[in-house]
Amino acid sequence: MNGVYLLSGSSGFHSWTPEEVRTFEAFHPAGSTARLALALLLYAGQRRSDVVRFGPGMVRDGWLHFTQFKGRTRKPITLALPIVADLQAAISRSKCGADTFLVTEFGKPFTANGFGNRFRKWCDDAGLPQCSAHGLRKAAATRLAEMGCSAHEIMAITGHTTLKEVSRYTAAASQKTMAASAMARFANSPIASNVSHSDAPTSEWDEVGDQALDAKGPSRCVVPRDGVEPPTLQFSVACSTS
Repeated sequence: MNGVYLLSGSSGFHSWTPEEVRTFEAFHPAGSTARLALALLLYAGQRRSDVVRFGPGMVRDGWLHFTQFKGRTRKPITLALPIVADLQAAISRSKCGADTFLVTEFGKPFTANGFGNRFRKWCDDAGLPQCSAHGLRKAAATRLAEMGCSAHEIMAITGHTTLKEVSRYTAAASQKTMAASAMARFANSPIASNVSHSDAPTSEWDEVGDQALDAKGPSRCVVPRDGVEPPTLQFSVACSTS
């Protein structure tokens, strides 16, 4: 497949990492067509068939208005996307065409296939044979998920119509985000602050029935006959009896 890494049984096209984006940007200077293409793909989150059609005529009040090329004759999906600062900067620095932002070296709009081949070369030139144009659409969805966007918010950008489609792009990012949220709650919970991390055993009571080993062995759950309630982990009480 001309160097594109799409493996049988895999989750699809490789999603660009932040390091790979920086590598591409380091090789292709600001103002180049390659850098403009990267920005359009990453910050709009669309397919190459849409990116090659983007142009000044679709921009109104800082928003990009268009109907996605895929499915346009059966179930057309019309989107309005804000042009973020990084994308606007890339457009402003680049030599764009009158009708489309992206143009060939002859000043003509790209076809979707022609653009795909050109972007493949740009990736290979930057030493990124595993990367592709479609992988940037996947990376855009992943970034949104990592920033805490909901599935429906991501769908509003990508134009997907079912949660199942979005989950293919965001499963790993969603797991990472939820794990971080869960552990942050745990760290701030009274449960966490009451658990000692000491491995030293606690003192024991001599009376049978007045002490209980917890599941970990050396720590004690101690309840004096007339003393502290409720039981407290790693807490020993000395008392005198008459």
